[in-house]
Amino acid sequence: MSSQTIALTIVGAVILGTILFALTSVRRLKMDPQEYIVGGRSFGALLLWILLAGEIYTSFTFLGAAGWAYDKGAAAFYILAYGTLAYCIGFFLLPPIWRIGKERGLLTLADLFIDRYDSKVLGILVAALQFFLVVPYVTLQLSGMQILLGIAGYGGYNGTVAVSIAFVVMALFVFTAGLRGTAWASVIKDVLVLGAVLFAGIALPAHFFGSPLGMIDRLLQTHPHWTILPPPGHANASYTIPWFITTILLTGIGFFMGPANAPAIYSARSAETLRRNMIFMPLYQLVLLFVFFAGFTALMVHPGLKGHASDQSFMLVVQRFYSAPVLGIVAAAGCLAALLPASTLLLGAASVFSKNVLGDGFNIATGDRERTWATRVLVLIIAALALVIWLRYTASLVDLLLFYYVGITQLAPGVIFGLVWRRVGPWAVGAGLLAGEIIGYSLTHWAAVHMVVTVWNVNPGFLALVVNVALCVLIALAFPAKKKPAGVPAG
Repeated sequence: MSSQTIALTIVGAVILGTILFALTSVRRLKMDPQEYIVGGRSFGALLLWILLAGEIYTSFTFLGAAGWAYDKGAAAFYILAYGTLAYCIGFFLLPPIWRIGKERGLLTLADLFIDRYDSKVLGILVAALQFFLVVPYVTLQLSGMQILLGIAGYGGYNGTVAVSIAFVVMALFVFTAGLRGTAWASVIKDVLVLGAVLFAGIALPAHFFGSPLGMIDRLLQTHPHWTILPPPGHANASYTIPWFITTILLTGIGFFMGPANAPAIYSARSAETLRRNMIFMPLYQLVLLFVFFAGFTALMVHPGLKGHASDQSFMLVVQRFYSAPVLGIVAAAGCLAALLPASTLLLGAASVFSKNVLGDGFNIATGDRERTWATRVLVLIIAALALVIWLRYTASLVDLLLFYYVGITQLAPGVIFGLVWRRVGPWAVGAGLLAGEIIGYSLTHWAAVHMVVTVWNVNPGFLALVVNVALCVLIALAFPAKKKPAGVPAG
């Protein structure tokens, strides 16, 4: 049996085995909207911890972080920082969101906007935004899978067909199993990803340099500026301290604003479950250190990769220096790290569209049975849309992630102000949101045209967020909400 066949057989067996395990775990459950979308609001601390990790640690973590460590050096350290900031914010932000969701039966983040601001139009705007922003994030996962399957196949075939098949299988899995099935599948995914990352971050440096410490010593000798932000005149000089700080703030603030995050928050058994998770979730950030070690090792062992090719860096080292079974297991872990987050994204986008656009906007599929089936069908429609766009568009994994955060973080002012400031009304939030989206993507486009990554050395999305907040505050001060909107916490 050829090395290509061995590696790809292992990948296929792991993916199918994980799906069968998850389907078995939920086979006796009745899938109404509460169970299908938010897991019956019954997840304990451990299962919620696994689900959140399954959503957060994706093919970007597996490949993109190593690729940036390889290509950009210290600029990649923003990935280590923004998640930790997000968990600090989440400790205070998520419990009140959960309480309102529990009391009022909310299913999506757009539901929170409708409930708080008493505006279906604002809710539909939020739902549409989340729906469309899912596409670049799902595209990120598919791009990661293509890299993994192409390398597992030893470059002998085009991985596009295999990726398409795997993604269709995963979409059918989400169609059947809902959020709880994804959570159980994440159990296997997290174990495999942890093992693969520890192998990449410990075994690879030890193989070539004796230990991770030996690898760092060699890195400092051969690339003395690689562990600090670049000095002026360097090839990566756009990634300056202002960019670093504003990117961490942008992504940390927007961390829980995606369509897949609200169902995970609402699925918790209690507010205390969420708090405990925010305390322990930073442990996952330690895993990123090993991903960086893998990227640094690849830089010295397999130099010369440029641009998007750097996302392949440490997997190419595994392919070149290790056996086919090892490559197959590592690639399988990476494929699960792509498929399972994609599944929660599909479910989140389908949920928000069926509930807030079809239901609230057009009064379609408002009953439990109809809403469940509408959500299931939309999972397949969104999967097909994302797959078609992926086939026509390529970008680096980090570029896709940052594009997503430019848009999704603009929802944060509406959520935070809604919890703490009664004066804010729907016009203030809507105007700030629209201004933030327009300015964010205009500046992002301007930066792309001029071949730079920043505007005035600041992340374009953060500049847009500042305008968003300022406009929202000004309108709220000038035209305060005339009555206490629904959903405002007491006090």
